[in-house]
Amino acid sequence: MIIEDEAIVAQDIEAILLDLGYSVASIIHRSDKAIDYLSFHSPDLVLCDISIKGEKDGIEVAETIRERKNIPFIFLTSFADRNTLSRAKKVLPYGYIVKPFDAKDLLSAIEVAMFKFNQELDSLRITAEKVNTITHTDLTDKEYEILMLMVQGETYESICQSKEISNNTLKYHMKNIFQKFDAKSKAEILQQLLVKLRGI
Repeated sequence: MIIEDEAIVAQDIEAILLDLGYSVASIIHRSDKAIDYLSFHSPDLVLCDISIKGEKDGIEVAETIRERKNIPFIFLTSFADRNTLSRAKKVLPYGYIVKPFDAKDLLSAIEVAMFKFNQELDSLRITAEKVNTITHTDLTDKEYEILMLMVQGETYESICQSKEISNNTLKYHMKNIFQKFDAKSKAEILQQLLVKLRGI
């Protein structure tokens, strides 16, 4: 997801992301609309400008969302002063990129952010028993194995290869996993694991 109030800049960021092989869930230009969107959606990662239109700036958007969810944020900004850095650090961003930046800067920041996020999931020592405390119906052994590969950041293609199953078979298992978590995306499942298993 991109939060950037300058349309041309947002389009440039989107183009870079698409070239790098990522998909863009949404581009939002105002803080209030960003908070509304993130209240109902859980993208894998948010790229957020600090100076945006609306009552809140990007740091305040991240702070508001962190009270409800644990979505990794990377700040994109023209500001590198100590006051801005000090405020940004308090909301624990997964990255901070100073404009102007290029594709290499963005790629390295995203890769590091997602690695840190997956490390957090690994630190929970997720077991089948713990997972089944938050699903509506217990996962099968195969579904749990696929879930663990998802948590480790494996792509659907690599999961098919490692488990030696077809794409259609994986889709069948994924449909069941989503239903049991009452989730619509991989990101929503990861959010549930992070939020609900921390206290176990």
